[in-house]
Amino acid sequence: MEPFKNLLNPALVKQAALRLQGPQFDGKRFAKLASQGLEGLEMKARALHICTALEATMPADFNIAADLFEAALAPPEAGQRMGQLSGIETGPNAGLKGWILWPVGEYVARHGQLQPQRALAMLHALTQRFTAEFAIRPFIVNHPQLVFATLAGWCHDPSAHVRRLVSEGSRPRLPWGLQLRSLIEDPAPTLPLLRALQDDASDYVRRSVANHLNDIAKDHPALLAAWLAEHLPNQGRDASPARRALLKHASRTLVKRGDLNVLQAWGLAGALRGQALLAVEPLQVTLGGAVVLTLQLRSSSPRKQRLAIDYAVHHVKASGSTSPKVFKGWLLDLPPFGELTLTRRHSLKPITTRRYHAGRHVVSLQANGRTVAQTAFELLLAPEVAGQPPCVQGRR
Repeated sequence: MEPFKNLLNPALVKQAALRLQGPQFDGKRFAKLASQGLEGLEMKARALHICTALEATMPADFNIAADLFEAALAPPEAGQRMGQLSGIETGPNAGLKGWILWPVGEYVARHGQLQPQRALAMLHALTQRFTAEFAIRPFIVNHPQLVFATLAGWCHDPSAHVRRLVSEGSRPRLPWGLQLRSLIEDPAPTLPLLRALQDDASDYVRRSVANHLNDIAKDHPALLAAWLAEHLPNQGRDASPARRALLKHASRTLVKRGDLNVLQAWGLAGALRGQALLAVEPLQVTLGGAVVLTLQLRSSSPRKQRLAIDYAVHHVKASGSTSPKVFKGWLLDLPPFGELTLTRRHSLKPITTRRYHAGRHVVSLQANGRTVAQTAFELLLAPEVAGQPPCVQGRR
């Protein structure tokens, strides 16, 4: 599989230089500076490196630089999802789009702070060809009143990409993005925006709203519980299927945590009445392999039980202590006095976000947020990787 970082490459830099080339921009110098050492860098570092090359070659006047960028852009994406993002198209769709606009957005974030209205107009254009979710965040920090007034207007923009930026750009804990400490502490400024967008016609926008609410839930669980109490009902009726799907996705972290208020909102607050047995095979597994979990549920209740079944793997750390990671399992109805057998294959392949250590890994099973069974397996490291960082797979 081609490493994700290669989406920003010297060939793309050269294409961008040709699109921007003109009396006020030395495209050849930009391409030389941006390409030097590029292939030795990881993804985000590549974007910042290309931005530094833009800083060395763009006009000092931000207005002129913004005009040059906008003139070089491809037509805006008409659909809800971005098309091919890896290159710069030719023909009627010629122009800058896709990953090369990440460093352009970074340039705007660095150099547009003294002209925020012009910069926001530039980000409005960029997000329709890639995304401006990273670039808008310094403006939220430095110009919150202007930005939130602008975002309120963008809630009604014809472009789904712009409406998504309202939610995604203001997420408190956006992956790869600058954390917005003020919104982590108090998310109140974004709540009217999320309220306006949660029933958006675009699932692309609604999914961002769900992720934003999930961010908020990590620091303010009571706020999400109150949001569910307000928005699951809809004018005396249940919320629409689209809104319920959004709110369920927004609840995922707190459901995994076993938050009783959120579980109750989804009708999942009752303790299991019956027995749960959990087994794992094999009992010893080498890094890169997998284990199979087998769960047997037996009901002692004369009534159907609605259960959210998740499991936590308690990963061994370098110190010998453990840290649990909860994985989504099943949402099911256990029949009166019924029995169910469920299986799940759990992969132990190395990933970028975790370093594995040999030792006894406990697996605990939770039903509606309560631990009801547990088992364990022994993780072994292959001789060639023992004591070495595991190989990683890129992801966005």
